[in-house]
Amino acid sequence: MSAALQIRKESHLDLVLAGAGIVPATRNGFDALRFEHCALPELDLADIDLSTQWLGKRLAAPLLISSMTGGALRAERINHHLAEAAEVLRIPFGVGSQRVSLEGESDSGLTQRLRDLTPSVPLLSNIGAAQLIDRKGIDIARRALDTIRADALIVHFNPLQEALQPEGDTNWRGILRALEQLVQRLGAPVIVKEVGAGLSAATARRLADAGVAAVDVAGSGGTSWAAIEAARGASDRQRAIAEPFADWGLPTPRAIASVRASLPDMFVIGSGGIRNGVDAAKAIRLGADLVGQAAGILGPALDSTEAVIEAYKITIEQLRISCFCTGAADLQALRQVSLLSSDGIFPS
Repeated sequence: MSAALQIRKESHLDLVLAGAGIVPATRNGFDALRFEHCALPELDLADIDLSTQWLGKRLAAPLLISSMTGGALRAERINHHLAEAAEVLRIPFGVGSQRVSLEGESDSGLTQRLRDLTPSVPLLSNIGAAQLIDRKGIDIARRALDTIRADALIVHFNPLQEALQPEGDTNWRGILRALEQLVQRLGAPVIVKEVGAGLSAATARRLADAGVAAVDVAGSGGTSWAAIEAARGASDRQRAIAEPFADWGLPTPRAIASVRASLPDMFVIGSGGIRNGVDAAKAIRLGADLVGQAAGILGPALDSTEAVIEAYKITIEQLRISCFCTGAADLQALRQVSLLSSDGIFPS
């Protein structure tokens, strides 16, 4: 099992780095939205406050280094670069799936060393939803949390990807009940994240009723894991099954807006197709508390800590300028500015 998972994760990483599965920017949903420009901001750009709080820690910006990889042979380097960058930038870091490190001999850098590198920012562990219905599901979750001394646990929901993988976990009966038990017994916040097909308002309400502390909508518009699975299909039949699902899912802007409207008090993370700080600003205006990026930062993560820091500094500066040019002095003000679409003000 461990060797097969390692091979799969390496394949996923290679395909993402090669650009497979990356949804064209014109289809990410954010290009249809435009801020109403403020030509008289009455602000000092340097004074704009992008800080926020989460999990009891003060963040310098509302950004999250989203789950990217787990179990791959290159993961140790990636994880250490991301952790070091998160601490410098003072933003949270969510690791990729810990399944390989929990089941196999390779820890992929997913050790308490990550906590040592991120003493002042939230560190998030990660397991798959299908693992919860294992008879040792809660124990697996605790190990994922304890192995890196994380502040919270992300449970990633990826039914489409699992259905398209020949080796996928496709028995999802009892997932919600298992999630409820996890929330009750884990002793740490539980976050649910989709992986590119989006969370609807109806699903988010069920998750809220189960007691989750936050949801990451992870909508369509970024990496299409259906397209990734089509690209790695070992047969014409597998590819033929997967290809029509490349555009499947709820676009990230719609997912954020609908979940926020349905659950005004839920902590919402917006990810999926966030290319830059302008997209991040739009996600925050629609209702996201934090904005996650993954595939777009993977190249810098392979390179160096400094490359990750520089990439995020550019995003942060773009977000700051978006606030400046909409007259928003802080994130709360940004959530009140006018956002235009081809149909007028969005949302109402």
